[in-house]
Amino acid sequence: MKERTPGRLRIEVVFALPSRQELVSLEIVDGATVGAAIELSQIAERFPDQDLSRCAAGVWGHVVDREHRLKDGDRVELYRPLLMEPQEARRELAAKGKSMRRKVGGER
Repeated sequence: MKERTPGRLRIEVVFALPSRQELVSLEIVDGATVGAAIELSQIAERFPDQDLSRCAAGVWGHVVDREHRLKDGDRVELYRPLLMEPQEARRELAAKGKSMRRKVGGER
């Protein structure tokens, strides 16, 4: 792996759909924000049918504001809105006598 350029950060920006995911590696200026990284990654152009401006953003699994300053090695993640709250999904499954646990072989 090549060394980082002084004053620059190496980061990744990721977004996924059930059928596809994209990861963009970038080297950006030190002090850049999550929002700037998303814009510079041009990841929105790879998903023209998605409004990524409405997606929550996070760094390593923690939701952050788009003004959050990045550090070297950070992974910026864009989170799709939930189709259903997890608690409501569990209630519906329980009403049908099912659970969210996976069976052997990955089946539900």
